[in-house]
Amino acid sequence: MAPGELRINSQCQTDQRPLPEILRLLSFNIQVGINTQRYHHYLTRSWQHLLPSAARQHQLGKVAQLLHDFDLVALQEVDGGSLRSGFVNQVEHLARESGFPYWYQQLNRNLGRFAQHSNGLLSRYAPDLLEDHKLPGILPGRGAILTQFGQGEDSLLVVMMHLALSTKGRANQLAYVRERIADHRHVVLMGDMNTHAEDLLQHSPLKGADLQAPDLPGTYPSWKPARVLDHILVSPSLRVEQVDVLPQAISDHLPVAMHIKLPSPLCKG
Repeated sequence: MAPGELRINSQCQTDQRPLPEILRLLSFNIQVGINTQRYHHYLTRSWQHLLPSAARQHQLGKVAQLLHDFDLVALQEVDGGSLRSGFVNQVEHLARESGFPYWYQQLNRNLGRFAQHSNGLLSRYAPDLLEDHKLPGILPGRGAILTQFGQGEDSLLVVMMHLALSTKGRANQLAYVRERIADHRHVVLMGDMNTHAEDLLQHSPLKGADLQAPDLPGTYPSWKPARVLDHILVSPSLRVEQVDVLPQAISDHLPVAMHIKLPSPLCKG
């Protein structure tokens, strides 16, 4: 774990506003701006994981347009500025284009000028705490961003993550996350978790953590969604007002959106 250095978008006015009564959340695996719409595109467009593409900026423009309607965004599979992204930090770019005052890039696999595999945080509200956590695994490269709004028992803890593909790897990573959320009452877990909700809540270290996951339609693959791999899990103290899988086939995953009603102490300045 290391303290995260929150970045500030100089184009936005920043202040210490309290959280709103209804907080709008979004989790989206953007696949570094690659528009995968068929299984064979994983082969025919695989070169875009290594080299720049003119189509990528168009795709990022679509992502930025989508993000305008949200307060707190978890991004997975973003590039931190390498050859394939045209040396554009995609987290910073999306923060600027979508008008987010605060952003953070978590670098998980550093392949130098060839790739900067990252997670991202975008926020319209200044967190009181930001931590960068490297998740356990045989192969390094998975991470979680932990951010907290407020102090003490009335604080809101949000953990953004991209979990491993293997069952054992996810279990180790979720055990690590479970330890970090154990003493918090108001918790949100969001990200690409690479498994379905029942597995997370009933057959992983999150069992008994008193989290809830609304029923969702499929999020993957975006062109024929059959599996729910992307989630926003919340504590019972956070009332879910609205939840949707958005029909935005920009990436190979569909984004998950949720509006939650916050307890009144969280919204006091």
